[in-house]
Amino acid sequence: MDIKKNSANIVSVTRIFIAFAAIGLLYIQTSTAYIWALVLTGIAFSMDAADGYLARKYGQASQLGAVLDIMGDRIIEAIYWIVFAVLGWIPVIFPIICVTRAYITDNIRSVALTKGMTPFGMQSTEWGKFICASKFMKTTYAVAKVAAFILLIIAYIPDLDINIADTTRLTAIILAWIAIIFCIVRGIPVVAECGKLFED
Repeated sequence: MDIKKNSANIVSVTRIFIAFAAIGLLYIQTSTAYIWALVLTGIAFSMDAADGYLARKYGQASQLGAVLDIMGDRIIEAIYWIVFAVLGWIPVIFPIICVTRAYITDNIRSVALTKGMTPFGMQSTEWGKFICASKFMKTTYAVAKVAAFILLIIAYIPDLDINIADTTRLTAIILAWIAIIFCIVRGIPVVAECGKLFED
């Protein structure tokens, strides 16, 4: 495999393993492990922007790249929500919503791919394009989600001052609710506009 020609796809896949390493560190109850978990979490989510940049800069945009990018997003987002729920940091409804929405939208988008559309290119209405693909919606959702994940990890750092931990935890939960609402809203146009994919 030509690494240079596939650098964006390599980044998309590598960030999944970095996220797994970060999650694993959360089961080591030391401040050092949690700090490393924070660092790796930041790297994993930064690489989401990096793969898109590399794809555009070196002309590596492709259907495979789009699929790998979304796959990475889904896996990373799901494992954080699931593990946070398992650890008792958030209600289990968060991973349930995340995984359900991912199954619905990604199955619909897989049909779009068979018809030559990109995952985000299937949206034909202006409101659908705005909600699913606009920079504002993508950025707002990403910022709320990543901030919630990072603040949740900080809130549970062993031996953290209880006042700081409580404030950080509350902020994280508010951001988590904002993120999960965005998760739902951004799936609505995919479902609403999927009828055309099944027309003969």
